[in-house]
Amino acid sequence: MTPRPLATRRLILQGAASVALLGLGNLPFAPARAAANDKYPEQAFKLKNEADAIKALYGRTAEPSDKVKLDAPEIAENGGVVPISVTTTLDKVTSISFFVAENPNALAASYRIPDGTIPGVANRLKMAKTTNVTAIVEADGKLYSATKEVKVTVGGCGG
Repeated sequence: MTPRPLATRRLILQGAASVALLGLGNLPFAPARAAANDKYPEQAFKLKNEADAIKALYGRTAEPSDKVKLDAPEIAENGGVVPISVTTTLDKVTSISFFVAENPNALAASYRIPDGTIPGVANRLKMAKTTNVTAIVEADGKLYSATKEVKVTVGGCGG
């Protein structure tokens, strides 16, 4: 039987990582934390109807705007991964959300946009079938939207 070394490579690496992490404690930054009033919109994500989900998330409806650019394919060959993106020229954007009308849950994604951030998001959504995709941008206390129909040919969250 060969003698076991006192310090294995794994123990040395674990010790070095611990020392490195302890050294980070003195740096002048803090981990990002959500504000106390930024609660996860759990109820809005559960709703089946798009209008109900918008009301649960924002408490009001949005007005269509040409300043919200929704980029989505006209035909999605695979409903499991539909690329969607939104950009806007609006100022003071605080959130961007995606709604898919015919999905089992209408609210597909919602983003809080920190002050000073370029207002644009992209995602790949799962879509049950051909339906409208709506992007809502909250800017300066008002809601603006853009809608586009996406035809789904294969797959999706409906089967």
